[in-house]
Parts: sequence; structure tokens; C-alpha cells
Amino acid sequence: QVQLVESGGGLVQAGGSLRLSCAASGSTFGIDYMGWYRQAPGKQRDLVARISSGGNTNYADSVKGRFTISRDNAKNTVYLQMDSLKPEDTAVYYCKYERTYLSQSYWGQGTQVTVSS
Repeated sequence: QVQLVESGGGLVQAGGSLRLSCAASGSTFGIDYMGWYRQAPGKQRDLVARISSGGNTNYADSVKGRFTISRDNAKNTVYLQMDSLKPEDTAVYYCKYERTYLSQSYWGQGTQVTVSS
């Protein structure tokens, strides 16, 4: 099993920045993809950004140029640097770790990000 703990959420004004972290413990061998998803009230959970073990990244169109995902494999941690935040970025942010070749995935408990206008 893999346990994920997110941190770094909070309240920020529009135009501000936050950095989310997600640290993994447990059996983390072979994790290939790490990612961030978000879910606003009444909406589905959507991909924000994802990074492979080789460092390849993909982003939702709505965050391209503003958010940056990175990972520290030695620390089993993934980060999401969020700049130029907008009120529409308000959501609960979840990290997800995957072993795609085994169809295994693990979710964090979520961290609230609120952007005020």
C-alpha cells in the first residue's frame, strides 16, 4: 500500500502563489506517474497536471503557463507550483500516484485551495 499526505493548500488572493506537496510512504517501488487533480463543488474531479518517471509532463489547458509540476524521486514527493492564481482555481486538490502497468492508483486525502477575488 501507498499512503499519500498533501500539504500546502490555503487561502490566497487572486494573482498570488501556492506550492502544494504530496509525500508518499509505504510501498512506493515502481510508481511511474504522479499527478494532481482538482474538484470544485458540484463538479467532477479533473486532471491538473501529471508527470512521468522520466520527467514528461502534461497539463490541463486552463493551467498551462501558470502551474508547474515537479517530482523528487528520492523523497517520493510531487510538487505543484501554482502561480497567477485565479478564483476559478478554487477547489480541493488531490494527488494521485500510479503504477500504470499494473493498473494501480493511490489518492491523497485532498487539500483545499481557495482563491479570493
